[in-house]
Amino acid sequence: MSSTSSPLSHQGAFSPLARLVATADGLVRALAHPDFVQAALRLALAVPFWRSGILKWDGFLQLNDTAVDLFSQEFMLHLPGGPYPFPAPAVMAFLSGCGEIVFPTLLVLGLATRFAGLGLLLITMVVELTVPDGWPIHITWAATALAVMRHGPGRISLDHLIARAAGFGARQA
Repeated sequence: MSSTSSPLSHQGAFSPLARLVATADGLVRALAHPDFVQAALRLALAVPFWRSGILKWDGFLQLNDTAVDLFSQEFMLHLPGGPYPFPAPAVMAFLSGCGEIVFPTLLVLGLATRFAGLGLLLITMVVELTVPDGWPIHITWAATALAVMRHGPGRISLDHLIARAAGFGARQA
């Protein structure tokens, strides 16, 4: 038996099974192509933050009263010796609302992707300090943000198009 042949391919009855497994494996790999995975990660991270952010606004750069009230009266930072109220709650509500709209938009477009992932990772850390019992979902957001930051946007992105147009086509955006 050569070093490149599979043990299953030499066992007559298992040869069709080996081909079936190889075909199925190839289909799964095609479905989970890195570019599709990276686009799905970007979308998965963008959606919950966008949904939260859109609820904070009454119009262009006009926060609703509920957003400010949450940061003024409801949300607390759960730090040692605390909980503590948010400093400058109106500013925090505004920054949160902006970040939850801008970063998801950038992610969906695949523009400044790694920085948008970093922004949502930082927001996730603040959310975790605010709602510590929500860690099972927060760790999922953090892991997704880290994956986006590490692996980038993929080829289905404006970052990739910009990199190609700038002559960086050999390296992945």
